[in-house]
Amino acid sequence: MAENRKARHNFFVDDEYEAGIILKGTEVKSIRGGRVNIKDAYAKIKDGEIFLYQMHIGEYPFAHYDNHDTLRVRKLLLHQREIRKLYAKANEKGYALIPLSVYFKNGKAKVLIGLARGKKAFDKRESIKQREAKRDLDRVKKNY
Repeated sequence: MAENRKARHNFFVDDEYEAGIILKGTEVKSIRGGRVNIKDAYAKIKDGEIFLYQMHIGEYPFAHYDNHDTLRVRKLLLHQREIRKLYAKANEKGYALIPLSVYFKNGKAKVLIGLARGKKAFDKRESIKQREAKRDLDRVKKNY
């Protein structure tokens, strides 16, 4: 449904976790319609629970008075041992929890959360150089 394309450009993603998400009915309908943006979203752990902030889910056009708040804080569903592991790693300096994608699995909305470290400008340039070198190598292999 939605993918955070800039996440892998701006961060080194060390671990990925699939989490369920608690949504209202109009939010589910909007996500199915593709009206979701996770570009600025991030996750935080509070009191042993994990929450997703700044995930924009557009209003559902057919729910007039009972619509949801587009930027409300949403609770994520993970096993307690996964939350403890994430809490230990995320509290280290330089780590953040970012959503990588939102999708449906067996009719349930899921969020792929990444434990990530920020990239510096030279890291980004290095990644681009490696990608271009791989592309050139693949092109040579194909033509040879």
